Amino acid sequence: MKVKHFTLLLIINLLAAIVTAQDIDSLLDSQMNTSTDYTTATFKSTRIMNGHSIERMPTGQLDFRICHRFGRLNSGAYNLWGLDEANMHLSFEYGITNWVMAGIGRGTYEKAFDGFLKFSILRQSTGAINMPVSVSYFTSLYVNTLKWLNPERTNYFSSRLSYVHQILLARKFSESLSLQVSPTFIHRNLVASELDPNDLYSIGLGGRIKLSHHISLNAEYFYVIHPPRYSPSIKTYNPLAIGVDIETGGHVFQLMFTNSLAMTEKGFIGETTGSWLKRDIHFGFNLSRVFMLK
Repeated sequence: MKVKHFTLLLIINLLAAIVTAQDIDSLLDSQMNTSTDYTTATFKSTRIMNGHSIERMPTGQLDFRICHRFGRLNSGAYNLWGLDEANMHLSFEYGITNWVMAGIGRGTYEKAFDGFLKFSILRQSTGAINMPVSVSYFTSLYVNTLKWLNPERTNYFSSRLSYVHQILLARKFSESLSLQVSPTFIHRNLVASELDPNDLYSIGLGGRIKLSHHISLNAEYFYVIHPPRYSPSIKTYNPLAIGVDIETGGHVFQLMFTNSLAMTEKGFIGETTGSWLKRDIHFGFNLSRVFMLK
């Protein structure tokens, strides 16, 4: 055999060996699942409607959020079916790292300031890490700044405070369907009367159905678990919100109908005085504008 024939044969054998090795490596990689595919866009916003979703702002991104709730639709034409009245909540929400988000806000309901932290604990994924759900932890501090009803007595700043703790557990079942469960605990340092409990427990249920590339139908309901001998000074109802998400580039626009006037957990869970059956329904919206800071 001539040298050039031998060299050509050797090159052909080496190329065949390399291709075969690559095929084996690809097969092994596919069998070993060495990569992890994380689920994204379970919800399009950090809120489902009133309540938080498992989503958070990415690192270095700031969300400026404007929320409005108008008056009750059943207030009639004189009040322009509630549009003459408006309650607002403004907030700034920032992604500190890839697993924690912080926010501060101010609302007209009880002239309250609030601050929160949201931690991503688990992320739904497939591959090397197979996780069927996403889990986040949410906690907030709420400060009521209304003037004291009885300024003559001794009033404490701690009486203005309320605390919220939530576990947010969600799963994206398909590109069209996402569901979330939100066990919630609320502690209010001061309540209206001895009949009202300081501690409230609730289970929230929320979901999203994708209607098109930029529009989804969202719904959210919180069931308040009443303690034994529960007898509040004011009749309250479980909050229900139904609406749509509209994604427009850097904005997410949420339109909704809800029986809740407040836009923070302390307010709409346990203090909702409107009833859907009595048509005590508020039209409202959330407007989110995201800025890339770094």
